[in-house]
Amino acid sequence: MFDRDELFHDAPDEVVAAAYADVAPSAPLPPLDEMEPGPLLAARLACIDDTTLTPQERLRVLKAQQRMASHFAAQMLRSMAAVSDCIDAVEDDPQLAAESSAAEIRTALRLTRRTADSELSFALDLRRRLPAVWRLLAAGDIDRRRAWVLVKGTEHLTVAAARRVVDRLVGEAPHLTTGQLGARLRRACLEVDPEEGRDRYHTAVTDRRVVSEAGVDGTAHLFGLDLPPHRVAAITRRINRMARSLRRDGESRTMDQIRADVFLDLLAGRSEGAGGVVDLQVDLDTLAQLSDHPGDLAGYGPVVADIARQVAEEQQRGEWRFAVRDPESGAVLSTGLTRRRPDAATQRRVKTRDPGCVFPGCRMPAEDCDLDHMTPYGESGATSVTNLAPLCRHDHRLRNVGWAYRRLDTGDYEWTSRLGLTYHTSGRSP
Repeated sequence: MFDRDELFHDAPDEVVAAAYADVAPSAPLPPLDEMEPGPLLAARLACIDDTTLTPQERLRVLKAQQRMASHFAAQMLRSMAAVSDCIDAVEDDPQLAAESSAAEIRTALRLTRRTADSELSFALDLRRRLPAVWRLLAAGDIDRRRAWVLVKGTEHLTVAAARRVVDRLVGEAPHLTTGQLGARLRRACLEVDPEEGRDRYHTAVTDRRVVSEAGVDGTAHLFGLDLPPHRVAAITRRINRMARSLRRDGESRTMDQIRADVFLDLLAGRSEGAGGVVDLQVDLDTLAQLSDHPGDLAGYGPVVADIARQVAEEQQRGEWRFAVRDPESGAVLSTGLTRRRPDAATQRRVKTRDPGCVFPGCRMPAEDCDLDHMTPYGESGATSVTNLAPLCRHDHRLRNVGWAYRRLDTGDYEWTSRLGLTYHTSGRSP
Protein backbone atom coordinates (compact mmCIF):
# COMPACT_ATOMS: atom_id res chain seq x y z
CA MET A 1 0.00 0.00 0.00
CA PHE A 2 2.83 2.42 0.91
CA ASP A 3 6.61 2.57 0.80
CA ARG A 4 7.23 1.64 4.44
CA ASP A 5 10.83 2.88 4.55
CA GLU A 6 9.78 6.29 3.27
CA LEU A 7 6.74 6.39 5.58
CA PHE A 8 8.81 5.75 8.74
CA HIS A 9 11.87 7.78 7.73
CA ASP A 10 11.48 10.20 10.67
CA ALA A 11 9.40 7.98 12.97
CA PRO A 12 10.52 7.05 16.51
CA ASP A 13 12.25 3.68 16.79
CA GLU A 14 9.45 2.16 18.90
CA VAL A 15 6.87 3.04 16.26
CA VAL A 16 8.99 1.50 13.49
CA ALA A 17 9.55 -1.64 15.55
CA ALA A 18 5.85 -1.99 16.32
CA ALA A 19 4.92 -1.40 12.71
CA TYR A 20 7.19 -4.14 11.42
CA ALA A 21 6.30 -6.63 14.14
CA ASP A 22 4.46 -9.71 12.89
CA VAL A 23 3.97 -8.39 9.35
CA ALA A 24 5.32 -11.33 7.41
CA PRO A 25 3.28 -12.06 4.27
CA SER A 26 1.62 -15.01 5.97
CA ALA A 27 0.99 -13.22 9.28
CA PRO A 28 -2.61 -12.81 10.36
CA LEU A 29 -4.20 -9.39 10.34
CA PRO A 30 -3.26 -7.53 13.55
CA PRO A 31 -6.05 -6.83 16.10
CA LEU A 32 -7.05 -3.51 14.55
CA ASP A 33 -10.29 -3.29 16.54
CA GLU A 34 -8.33 -3.21 19.80
CA MET A 35 -5.93 -0.44 18.76
CA GLU A 36 -6.56 3.21 19.52
CA PRO A 37 -6.18 5.59 16.58
CA GLY A 38 -2.73 7.14 16.50
CA PRO A 39 0.78 6.52 15.17
CA LEU A 40 0.81 2.80 15.97
CA LEU A 41 -2.49 2.06 14.22
CA ALA A 42 -1.42 4.22 11.27
CA ALA A 43 1.82 2.28 11.05
CA ARG A 44 0.08 -1.08 11.18
CA LEU A 45 -2.36 -0.02 8.46
CA ALA A 46 0.50 1.17 6.30
CA CYS A 47 2.15 -2.25 6.52
CA ILE A 48 -0.87 -4.27 5.43
CA ASP A 49 -0.71 -5.90 2.02
CA ASP A 50 -4.32 -5.44 0.92
CA THR A 51 -3.92 -7.89 -1.97
CA THR A 52 -3.89 -10.78 0.51
CA LEU A 53 -6.97 -9.83 2.53
CA THR A 54 -10.24 -11.71 2.71
CA PRO A 55 -13.46 -9.71 2.26
CA GLN A 56 -14.05 -9.76 6.02
CA GLU A 57 -10.52 -8.48 6.66
CA ARG A 58 -11.01 -5.70 4.12
CA LEU A 59 -13.98 -4.48 6.12
CA ARG A 60 -11.93 -4.55 9.33
CA VAL A 61 -9.26 -2.47 7.62
CA LEU A 62 -11.90 -0.08 6.28
CA LYS A 63 -13.32 0.48 9.77
CA ALA A 64 -9.83 1.08 11.15
CA GLN A 65 -9.11 3.56 8.36
CA GLN A 66 -12.32 5.41 9.21
CA ARG A 67 -11.23 5.66 12.85
CA MET A 68 -7.89 7.06 11.74
CA ALA A 69 -9.58 9.55 9.42
CA SER A 70 -11.73 10.74 12.34
CA HIS A 71 -8.65 11.01 14.55
CA PHE A 72 -6.78 13.11 11.98
CA ALA A 73 -9.88 15.28 11.41
CA ALA A 74 -9.96 16.03 15.15
CA GLN A 75 -6.27 16.96 15.10
CA MET A 76 -6.82 19.31 12.14
CA LEU A 77 -9.71 21.01 13.92
CA ARG A 78 -7.61 21.40 17.07
CA SER A 79 -4.88 23.00 14.98
CA MET A 80 -7.38 25.45 13.51
CA ALA A 81 -8.46 26.44 17.02
CA ALA A 82 -4.79 26.86 17.94
CA VAL A 83 -4.30 29.24 15.00
CA SER A 84 -7.19 31.28 16.37
CA ASP A 85 -5.46 31.35 19.78
CA CYS A 86 -2.33 32.81 18.18
CA ILE A 87 -4.30 35.61 16.52
CA ASP A 88 -6.33 36.29 19.68
CA ALA A 89 -3.08 36.80 21.58
CA VAL A 90 -2.04 39.74 19.38
CA GLU A 91 -5.39 41.22 18.33
CA ASP A 92 -7.67 43.04 20.78
CA ASP A 93 -10.71 43.34 18.50
CA PRO A 94 -12.62 39.98 18.65
CA GLN A 95 -14.27 40.48 15.26
CA LEU A 96 -11.01 41.37 13.55
CA ALA A 97 -9.29 38.46 15.29
CA ALA A 98 -11.91 36.03 13.97
CA GLU A 99 -11.59 37.40 10.45
CA SER A 100 -7.81 37.26 10.59
CA SER A 101 -7.83 33.67 11.88
CA ALA A 102 -10.16 32.55 9.10
CA ALA A 103 -7.98 34.37 6.56
CA GLU A 104 -4.87 32.51 7.77
CA ILE A 105 -6.64 29.15 7.47
CA ARG A 106 -8.21 30.11 4.15
CA THR A 107 -4.89 30.94 2.49
CA ALA A 108 -2.95 28.06 4.05
CA LEU A 109 -5.48 25.40 2.96
CA ARG A 110 -6.70 27.06 -0.25
CA LEU A 111 -10.27 27.32 1.01
CA THR A 112 -13.02 29.72 0.06
CA ARG A 113 -13.79 32.44 2.59
CA ARG A 114 -17.13 30.85 3.47
CA THR A 115 -15.58 27.41 3.97
CA ALA A 116 -12.79 28.81 6.13
CA ASP A 117 -15.31 30.66 8.31
CA SER A 118 -17.39 27.51 8.66
CA GLU A 119 -14.42 25.26 9.48
CA LEU A 120 -13.05 27.64 12.10
CA SER A 121 -16.48 28.02 13.70
CA PHE A 122 -16.80 24.22 13.81
CA ALA A 123 -13.35 23.87 15.41
CA LEU A 124 -14.04 26.50 18.06
CA ASP A 125 -17.44 25.03 18.88
CA LEU A 126 -15.83 21.64 19.45
CA ARG A 127 -13.21 23.06 21.78
CA ARG A 128 -15.26 25.65 23.65
CA ARG A 129 -18.85 24.41 23.62
CA LEU A 130 -18.72 20.64 23.18
CA PRO A 131 -15.33 19.16 24.11
CA ALA A 132 -16.99 15.75 24.63
CA VAL A 133 -17.77 15.63 20.90
CA TRP A 134 -14.16 16.45 20.07
CA ARG A 135 -13.01 13.58 22.30
CA LEU A 136 -15.35 11.17 20.52
CA LEU A 137 -13.97 12.31 17.17
CA ALA A 138 -10.34 12.09 18.30
CA ALA A 139 -10.92 8.58 19.65
CA GLY A 140 -12.36 7.51 16.29
CA ASP A 141 -15.71 6.65 17.90
CA ILE A 142 -17.63 8.97 15.55
CA ASP A 143 -16.76 10.44 12.19
CA ARG A 144 -16.72 14.10 11.19
CA ARG A 145 -20.25 13.92 9.78
CA ARG A 146 -21.72 12.80 13.09
CA ALA A 147 -19.66 15.40 14.97
CA TRP A 148 -21.12 18.05 12.66
CA VAL A 149 -24.67 16.83 13.40
CA LEU A 150 -24.06 17.10 17.16
CA VAL A 151 -22.55 20.58 16.93
CA LYS A 152 -25.04 22.12 14.52
CA GLY A 153 -28.01 20.38 16.10
CA THR A 154 -27.33 21.98 19.48
CA GLU A 155 -26.17 25.46 18.48
CA HIS A 156 -29.56 26.97 19.42
CA LEU A 157 -29.15 25.80 23.04
CA THR A 158 -27.18 27.34 25.86
CA VAL A 159 -23.77 25.79 26.46
CA ALA A 160 -25.01 24.01 29.60
CA ALA A 161 -28.09 22.60 27.84
CA ALA A 162 -26.07 21.55 24.78
CA ARG A 163 -23.63 19.65 26.98
CA ARG A 164 -26.46 17.88 28.79
CA VAL A 165 -27.89 16.78 25.45
CA VAL A 166 -24.51 15.53 24.23
CA ASP A 167 -23.89 13.68 27.49
CA ARG A 168 -27.13 11.76 26.89
CA LEU A 169 -26.03 10.72 23.40
CA VAL A 170 -22.34 9.95 23.92
CA GLY A 171 -22.96 6.24 24.36
CA GLU A 172 -25.32 5.95 21.39
CA ALA A 173 -23.65 8.19 18.81
CA PRO A 174 -20.98 5.67 17.70
CA HIS A 175 -23.69 3.17 16.74
CA LEU A 176 -26.04 5.48 14.81
CA THR A 177 -26.18 6.84 11.29
CA THR A 178 -26.32 10.60 10.83
CA GLY A 179 -30.06 10.36 10.19
CA GLN A 180 -30.69 8.35 13.33
CA LEU A 181 -28.41 10.58 15.37
CA GLY A 182 -30.15 13.70 14.07
CA ALA A 183 -33.54 12.34 15.09
CA ARG A 184 -32.32 11.33 18.57
CA LEU A 185 -30.70 14.73 18.91
CA ARG A 186 -33.87 16.63 18.02
CA ARG A 187 -35.81 14.61 20.57
CA ALA A 188 -33.17 15.19 23.27
CA CYS A 189 -33.17 18.93 22.58
CA LEU A 190 -36.95 19.04 22.95
CA GLU A 191 -36.78 17.05 26.18
CA VAL A 192 -34.01 19.09 27.79
CA ASP A 193 -35.91 22.35 27.24
CA PRO A 194 -39.53 21.78 26.11
CA GLU A 195 -40.49 25.44 26.49
CA GLU A 196 -37.60 26.61 24.31
CA GLY A 197 -38.50 24.01 21.68
CA ARG A 198 -42.14 25.08 21.69
CA ASP A 199 -41.21 28.76 21.35
CA ARG A 200 -38.80 28.04 18.49
CA TYR A 201 -41.45 26.02 16.67
CA HIS A 202 -44.14 28.68 16.97
CA THR A 203 -41.69 31.43 15.96
CA ALA A 204 -40.56 29.47 12.91
CA VAL A 205 -44.03 28.43 11.75
CA THR A 206 -45.20 32.05 11.78
CA ASP A 207 -42.61 32.61 9.02
CA ARG A 208 -43.95 29.77 6.83
CA ARG A 209 -43.75 30.56 3.17
CA VAL A 210 -43.58 29.18 -0.35
CA VAL A 211 -40.51 29.98 -2.42
CA SER A 212 -39.91 29.38 -6.13
CA GLU A 213 -36.62 29.73 -7.92
CA ALA A 214 -35.18 29.07 -11.35
CA GLY A 215 -33.16 25.91 -11.90
CA VAL A 216 -29.89 25.87 -13.80
CA ASP A 217 -31.35 23.59 -16.51
CA GLY A 218 -34.31 25.76 -17.39
CA THR A 219 -36.45 24.04 -14.75
CA ALA A 220 -37.93 25.54 -11.58
CA HIS A 221 -37.90 24.62 -7.88
CA LEU A 222 -40.85 25.04 -5.52
CA PHE A 223 -40.31 24.90 -1.76
CA GLY A 224 -42.61 25.12 1.22
CA LEU A 225 -40.56 26.29 4.20
CA ASP A 226 -41.18 26.17 7.96
CA LEU A 227 -44.44 24.25 7.61
CA PRO A 228 -46.21 22.29 10.39
CA PRO A 229 -44.58 18.84 10.31
CA HIS A 230 -47.76 16.84 10.91
CA ARG A 231 -49.40 18.42 7.86
CA VAL A 232 -46.30 17.83 5.74
CA ALA A 233 -46.24 14.18 6.85
CA ALA A 234 -49.89 13.73 5.88
CA ILE A 235 -49.39 15.37 2.49
CA THR A 236 -46.26 13.32 1.79
CA ARG A 237 -48.11 10.11 2.58
CA ARG A 238 -50.98 11.15 0.33
CA ILE A 239 -48.62 11.85 -2.57
CA ASN A 240 -46.86 8.51 -2.05
CA ARG A 241 -50.14 6.59 -1.90
CA MET A 242 -51.46 8.22 -5.05
CA ALA A 243 -48.16 7.69 -6.85
CA ARG A 244 -48.16 3.98 -6.01
CA SER A 245 -51.73 3.64 -7.29
CA LEU A 246 -50.62 5.09 -10.64
CA ARG A 247 -47.66 2.73 -11.06
CA ARG A 248 -49.33 0.32 -13.46
CA ASP A 249 -47.96 -1.99 -16.16
CA GLY A 250 -46.58 0.03 -19.02
CA GLU A 251 -45.89 3.11 -16.89
CA SER A 252 -42.62 4.61 -18.13
CA ARG A 253 -42.16 7.22 -15.41
CA THR A 254 -40.04 6.57 -12.33
CA MET A 255 -41.63 6.85 -8.89
CA ASP A 256 -39.90 10.19 -8.35
CA GLN A 257 -41.37 11.49 -11.59
CA ILE A 258 -44.84 10.23 -10.68
CA ARG A 259 -44.66 11.83 -7.25
CA ALA A 260 -43.59 15.15 -8.79
CA ASP A 261 -46.50 15.00 -11.26
CA VAL A 262 -48.99 14.17 -8.48
CA PHE A 263 -47.63 17.10 -6.48
CA LEU A 264 -48.20 19.50 -9.38
CA ASP A 265 -51.64 18.07 -10.16
CA LEU A 266 -52.77 18.43 -6.55
CA LEU A 267 -51.65 22.06 -6.40
CA ALA A 268 -53.34 22.74 -9.72
CA GLY A 269 -56.57 21.15 -8.44
CA ARG A 270 -56.60 18.50 -11.16
CA SER A 271 -56.40 15.34 -9.06
CA GLU A 272 -58.52 13.49 -6.52
CA GLY A 273 -57.14 11.07 -4.00
CA ALA A 274 -57.32 9.61 -0.55
CA GLY A 275 -56.03 11.54 2.43
CA GLY A 276 -52.62 10.83 3.84
CA VAL A 277 -51.99 8.56 6.81
CA VAL A 278 -49.87 9.81 9.67
CA ASP A 279 -48.21 7.47 12.19
CA LEU A 280 -47.87 9.09 15.59
CA GLN A 281 -45.98 7.71 18.60
CA VAL A 282 -46.72 9.56 21.86
CA ASP A 283 -46.51 8.66 25.54
CA LEU A 284 -49.53 8.71 27.82
CA ASP A 285 -48.24 11.51 30.06
CA THR A 286 -47.88 13.84 27.09
CA LEU A 287 -51.33 12.97 25.77
CA ALA A 288 -52.80 13.70 29.21
CA GLN A 289 -50.85 17.00 29.36
CA LEU A 290 -48.93 15.81 32.42
CA SER A 291 -45.61 16.26 30.60
CA ASP A 292 -44.22 17.76 27.40
CA HIS A 293 -42.23 14.82 26.03
CA PRO A 294 -41.92 15.07 22.26
CA GLY A 295 -43.88 12.71 20.02
CA ASP A 296 -42.58 10.93 16.92
CA LEU A 297 -44.05 11.26 13.43
CA ALA A 298 -42.95 8.35 11.25
CA GLY A 299 -40.83 9.57 8.37
CA TYR A 300 -40.18 12.93 10.07
CA GLY A 301 -38.99 12.36 13.61
CA PRO A 302 -39.52 14.18 16.92
CA VAL A 303 -42.18 16.89 17.15
CA VAL A 304 -43.04 19.19 20.05
CA ALA A 305 -45.67 17.96 22.49
CA ASP A 306 -48.25 20.48 21.26
CA ILE A 307 -48.14 18.98 17.77
CA ALA A 308 -48.33 15.42 19.12
CA ARG A 309 -51.48 16.28 21.09
CA GLN A 310 -52.96 18.15 18.14
CA VAL A 311 -52.45 15.19 15.81
CA ALA A 312 -54.00 12.80 18.33
CA GLU A 313 -57.08 15.00 18.74
CA GLU A 314 -57.75 16.09 15.16
CA GLN A 315 -60.59 14.52 13.20
CA GLN A 316 -60.24 15.44 9.57
CA ARG A 317 -60.10 13.96 6.10
CA GLY A 318 -57.29 11.44 6.00
CA GLU A 319 -56.30 8.96 8.67
CA TRP A 320 -54.23 9.34 11.83
CA ARG A 321 -52.63 6.17 13.10
CA PHE A 322 -51.50 6.42 16.71
CA ALA A 323 -49.79 4.36 19.39
CA VAL A 324 -49.88 5.43 23.04
CA ARG A 325 -46.86 4.22 25.03
CA ASP A 326 -46.06 3.99 28.72
CA PRO A 327 -43.50 6.77 29.42
CA GLU A 328 -41.41 4.53 31.67
CA SER A 329 -41.34 1.13 29.95
CA GLY A 330 -42.16 2.16 26.40
CA ALA A 331 -44.82 -0.56 26.23
CA VAL A 332 -47.71 0.08 23.83
CA LEU A 333 -50.88 0.79 25.83
CA SER A 334 -53.27 1.56 23.00
CA THR A 335 -53.37 1.81 19.22
CA GLY A 336 -55.94 2.98 16.77
CA LEU A 337 -57.02 5.09 13.84
CA THR A 338 -59.18 8.18 13.83
CA ARG A 339 -61.00 6.68 10.87
CA ARG A 340 -61.42 2.96 10.27
CA ARG A 341 -59.11 1.56 7.65
CA PRO A 342 -59.56 -1.80 5.89
CA ASP A 343 -56.14 -3.08 7.00
CA ALA A 344 -55.77 -6.41 8.74
CA ALA A 345 -55.24 -6.21 12.50
CA THR A 346 -52.04 -8.19 12.06
CA GLN A 347 -50.54 -5.52 9.83
CA ARG A 348 -51.45 -2.82 12.30
CA ARG A 349 -49.86 -4.71 15.20
CA VAL A 350 -46.62 -5.33 13.28
CA LYS A 351 -46.33 -1.69 12.24
CA THR A 352 -47.07 -0.54 15.77
CA ARG A 353 -44.40 -2.83 17.19
CA ASP A 354 -41.86 -1.78 14.53
CA PRO A 355 -42.69 1.75 13.27
CA GLY A 356 -39.87 1.64 10.72
CA CYS A 357 -37.85 -0.61 8.43
CA VAL A 358 -35.80 -3.00 10.57
CA PHE A 359 -32.70 -2.99 8.32
CA PRO A 360 -29.65 -1.44 10.04
CA GLY A 361 -29.68 2.34 9.73
CA CYS A 362 -32.89 2.60 7.69
CA ARG A 363 -35.53 5.13 8.79
CA MET A 364 -38.26 4.39 6.24
CA PRO A 365 -41.67 4.44 8.02
CA ALA A 366 -43.36 1.05 8.29
CA GLU A 367 -46.39 2.43 6.46
CA ASP A 368 -44.23 2.70 3.33
CA CYS A 369 -42.58 -0.72 3.79
CA ASP A 370 -43.32 -4.26 2.71
CA LEU A 371 -44.19 -6.77 5.42
CA ASP A 372 -41.60 -9.50 5.06
CA HIS A 373 -41.97 -13.10 6.23
CA MET A 374 -38.86 -13.74 8.35
CA THR A 375 -39.35 -17.44 7.69
CA PRO A 376 -40.39 -17.35 4.01
CA TYR A 377 -43.99 -18.18 3.28
CA GLY A 378 -42.82 -20.79 0.77
CA GLU A 379 -40.98 -22.53 3.60
CA SER A 380 -44.11 -22.83 5.75
CA GLY A 381 -43.53 -19.44 7.38
CA ALA A 382 -46.70 -18.26 9.10
CA THR A 383 -48.40 -14.98 8.23
CA SER A 384 -48.38 -13.87 11.85
CA VAL A 385 -47.23 -10.97 13.99
CA THR A 386 -44.22 -12.95 15.23
CA ASN A 387 -43.09 -13.84 11.71
CA LEU A 388 -43.58 -10.47 10.01
CA ALA A 389 -41.33 -7.41 9.98
CA PRO A 390 -41.38 -4.21 7.90
CA LEU A 391 -38.68 -3.78 5.26
CA CYS A 392 -38.50 -0.96 2.75
CA ARG A 393 -38.49 -2.09 -0.88
CA HIS A 394 -34.75 -1.52 -1.28
CA ASP A 395 -33.78 -3.48 1.84
CA HIS A 396 -36.37 -6.16 1.10
CA ARG A 397 -34.43 -6.90 -2.07
CA LEU A 398 -31.20 -7.11 -0.05
CA ARG A 399 -32.85 -9.65 2.22
CA ASN A 400 -33.59 -11.75 -0.86
CA VAL A 401 -30.02 -11.66 -2.22
CA GLY A 402 -27.99 -13.06 0.63
CA TRP A 403 -28.71 -11.03 3.77
CA ALA A 404 -30.46 -12.86 6.62
CA TYR A 405 -32.03 -11.72 9.85
CA ARG A 406 -33.86 -12.91 12.92
CA ARG A 407 -35.81 -11.33 15.75
CA LEU A 408 -34.20 -11.56 19.20
CA ASP A 409 -35.93 -12.00 22.53
CA THR A 410 -35.22 -8.32 23.27
CA GLY A 411 -37.33 -7.27 20.29
CA ASP A 412 -34.25 -6.19 18.33
CA TYR A 413 -33.07 -7.82 15.11
CA GLU A 414 -29.80 -9.51 14.26
CA TRP A 415 -28.71 -9.24 10.62
CA THR A 416 -26.03 -11.30 8.92
CA SER A 417 -24.48 -9.81 5.78
CA ARG A 418 -23.40 -11.66 2.65
CA LEU A 419 -19.84 -11.53 3.99
CA GLY A 420 -20.88 -13.11 7.27
CA LEU A 421 -20.71 -10.01 9.50
CA THR A 422 -23.48 -9.43 12.05
CA TYR A 423 -25.29 -6.19 12.92
CA HIS A 424 -27.98 -5.41 15.49
CA THR A 425 -30.84 -3.01 14.98
CA SER A 426 -34.51 -2.42 15.77
CA GLY A 427 -37.57 -0.98 14.09
CA ARG A 428 -38.17 1.52 16.88
CA SER A 429 -38.15 5.25 16.25
CA PRO A 430 -34.61 6.66 16.38
